[in-house]
Amino acid sequence: MTNSLDSRSATNQAAGLIGWLLLTLAAAAIGAAASTEAGSFYAQLSRPAWAPPGWLFGPVWSVLYVLMAMSVWLVWRGSRLRDSWQALALFVVQLAANALWSWLFFVWNKGAWAFAEVLLLASLIALTAIQFRRYSVAAALLLLPYLAWVGFAAALTWTTWQRNPAILG
Repeated sequence: MTNSLDSRSATNQAAGLIGWLLLTLAAAAIGAAASTEAGSFYAQLSRPAWAPPGWLFGPVWSVLYVLMAMSVWLVWRGSRLRDSWQALALFVVQLAANALWSWLFFVWNKGAWAFAEVLLLASLIALTAIQFRRYSVAAALLLLPYLAWVGFAAALTWTTWQRNPAILG
């Protein structure tokens, strides 16, 4: 691994952080666009007793998106693009999968598809963390809360889908 910190100015590093943060927040915004009615939809679903209240999702996801952006930035700033482009591309793919879940669940009401997709998302996050570890242990570790939350979301998606077959097909 070649450390490119020496060749990137502080301005370039700050611009990179802002760029990765904006990309990550763009994925969040795409998912949020599907979640405009999520609060009322979530409230009408039969949920398990261990389901968190609807208001908790926004703050948790906000923290996770910042951690994701920091993670990818650490890989970007600490490696040459020709070495890390596959890991960075995998990050972008998992971001797209992240945004898709909200559409499957809240807009299209496809419980089975949302469950399959959240399992795919968890796999993509795990693969991204494995790839990121090659460039930065800290970057990989920053993805672990995200992976844990998505694992929890998978269990919640499955249970909610099973409890609401008429709504979530």
